[in-house]
Amino acid sequence: MTPMNFAFTDEQEELRKTVRSFLESKSAETAVREQMETESGFDPAIWSQMGEQMGLQGLHIPEAYGGSGYGYVELGIVLEEMGRSLLCAPFFSTVVLAANTLIHSGDEAAKQAYLPGIASGETIATVAFTEPSGKWDEAGITMPASGSGDSYTLTGTKMFVIDGHTANLIIVAARTAGGVSLFAVEGNAAGLTRTALSTMDQTRKQAKLEFANTPAKLIGAEGKGWDTLNTVLDLAAVGLAAEQVGGAQKVLEMAVEYAKVRVQFGRPIGSFQAIKHKCADMLLEVESAKSAAYYGMWCASEMNDELASVASLAKAYCSEAYFHATAENIQIHGGIGFTWEHPAHLYFKRAKSSELLFGDPTYHRELLAQRIGI
Repeated sequence: MTPMNFAFTDEQEELRKTVRSFLESKSAETAVREQMETESGFDPAIWSQMGEQMGLQGLHIPEAYGGSGYGYVELGIVLEEMGRSLLCAPFFSTVVLAANTLIHSGDEAAKQAYLPGIASGETIATVAFTEPSGKWDEAGITMPASGSGDSYTLTGTKMFVIDGHTANLIIVAARTAGGVSLFAVEGNAAGLTRTALSTMDQTRKQAKLEFANTPAKLIGAEGKGWDTLNTVLDLAAVGLAAEQVGGAQKVLEMAVEYAKVRVQFGRPIGSFQAIKHKCADMLLEVESAKSAAYYGMWCASEMNDELASVASLAKAYCSEAYFHATAENIQIHGGIGFTWEHPAHLYFKRAKSSELLFGDPTYHRELLAQRIGI
């Protein structure tokens, strides 16, 4: 992939600087380790600050619904910085999944009801679509919804729901007679049981949600839920790719820094050919991953025809580049890289969970082939 000439504007660079300095003070390694040990997995005070003072939750929500109306490139920059600092917060679930689902649902009443709360940081939201089968496609959604008009109920199980145990708004994909439809369920709804799952990547919490005749409100047109969700999953893949390149860039810096200061046999390990090659290969992969993610962010901000194919390409490539970078970072650090005290494993685990989220690279390469008609 040739790096495309993608230059950020001064305003975008300023946004990056502001977000980075905020996260350096609020999401340092000590804070990440504290939050990942808690059940909720985030600090409510910092979450409020992100919403009220920084306006991050409302960044790309249209102004008509209490947001700032910025594009997807700006959102991507924020996600990249969050990936860099492994921020523990329900941002991805609330903003990338839930807010995007509402924005693209075409349901004016639902947008007015829910987006302002998301923009202000009051509402923590998520989307529940995966089931115990672990499938990410339309066929994987089998949970039935019964009812009509204003009153529907849901019965069944959703798995791997990001921040599902803390969200106070859950957008659920279920099947009606018309096909896959989307429903809003309150976090404290009757008949809803939420269980936090123990995950390898403790910086991103997941939950199992069990519904038993749980009251739900239809969002958008009945049977049209997959059309919306399909677009949202492309947007989520691009958002995750941005997050992945943020993390990949960070571990690259970590590895290079260590190679400069670690002395063995009387000279820095960075002067050894094998280590030089590792660092050079990492740099190439990280830069190529950035090109893919940034191009995806641009397609997402334009909502153009290329989005679907570029989303799959970016997700597959950035997943592999990030995972490889985190593994190499551990290798370059040697013995210390394997220890619990060193942050290398935190990035390694995040890279692994991100690789599997919304479908692994093999799934996305298959999808890409279908989408471009190979």
